[in-house]
Amino acid sequence: MFGCLVAGRLVQTAAQQVAEDKFVFDLPDYESINHVVVFMLGTIPFPEGMGGSVYFSYPDSNGMPVWQLLGFVTNGKPSAIFKISGLKSGEGSQHPFGAMNIVRTPSVAQIGISVELLDSLAQQTPVGNAAVSSVDSFTQWSGTELQYVRVHTKDVGQLLQFCFIICCLSGPDDTESI
Repeated sequence: MFGCLVAGRLVQTAAQQVAEDKFVFDLPDYESINHVVVFMLGTIPFPEGMGGSVYFSYPDSNGMPVWQLLGFVTNGKPSAIFKISGLKSGEGSQHPFGAMNIVRTPSVAQIGISVELLDSLAQQTPVGNAAVSSVDSFTQWSGTELQYVRVHTKDVGQLLQFCFIICCLSGPDDTESI
């Protein structure tokens, strides 16, 4: 139902189901991870009115899991990119994974997905610095390119104006001065 992707690593598509409505992915050597992509595989949609809250868990100095809400995925928003590099020193938040005995080792973090009502997802507040730019990369790219075109259009306009002045001043028969 879900997939998890970390740059430079193989895609994980076999989430460990720890409860009827809860799934986890292990992230070994989590200290080197900056961003995580969580996505729906497209094989099984969420039931009507449901979505998945996405959590990041890492072991604190005592080895206890610290869970932080990153955001969510839904049928209408089937993938999300989360920045987790700054979260490893933050405080935990309320989470639905507390009473579960999830096997873990000290250098392994986890991504948890909890299937919940969409109304419940709308009321949750993700940790602030986990969000990646809400502007899609094409919009970001096209805005940058458009700014580049505006600057260079001005330059091209000035070049054409310069060429026009030279052509007009030289006259039609004066080809040697061009």
